[in-house]
Amino acid sequence: MRKTIFMLLLSSTLFLLTNCGGASESNSTTSPPTTQSKPEIIGKGQASVPAVQGEQANALQVAQSIDNFSTLVTAIKAAGVEDAVVNVGPLTIFAPLNSAFDKLPEGTLESLVKPENKSKLAFILVNHVAPANYPLNQLKKEAKKGRKLFMASGKYLEVKNDGKDVTVGGSKIIKSVKVSNGWIHVINDVLVPSE
Repeated sequence: MRKTIFMLLLSSTLFLLTNCGGASESNSTTSPPTTQSKPEIIGKGQASVPAVQGEQANALQVAQSIDNFSTLVTAIKAAGVEDAVVNVGPLTIFAPLNSAFDKLPEGTLESLVKPENKSKLAFILVNHVAPANYPLNQLKKEAKKGRKLFMASGKYLEVKNDGKDVTVGGSKIIKSVKVSNGWIHVINDVLVPSE
């Protein structure tokens, strides 16, 4: 056993010495690393990486391109959850239209986007994100099995299918859009979690 550990340590040391140029080189003669990054994205997250032409857009890019999601995009930015929405995924996002935010009691949205309510707004928004791949057909299967969807908020939402409409958390799915990091299901209600 000791001989095996010794051989592993020896081979690891030899590997490091041969691949790192040897231990005798001084770090003081090494030139500083150069960076090819654009200065405007240094220190920002995945959401700041520009779209590449010809690639399928991610959930945030799609939401930003549709006027009916302008309130959602504003809320995402105010809560600072942009990177969560563009995560590689797969993600399923239940995206409320502007009209869904209009249904909230008067003054609710204005209060939520204030800096002091950032964590509360973030909690509400991540309640719209399922960290899994749920195309519409899969949602129908989940409904048939009586399963609930686990959301990024840590809460669960009930999914139902009456044969005509699929609902999640009581909100009807109006349309579904495939994005690079999963799915967007358009809904007309804000899925406010119980705290």
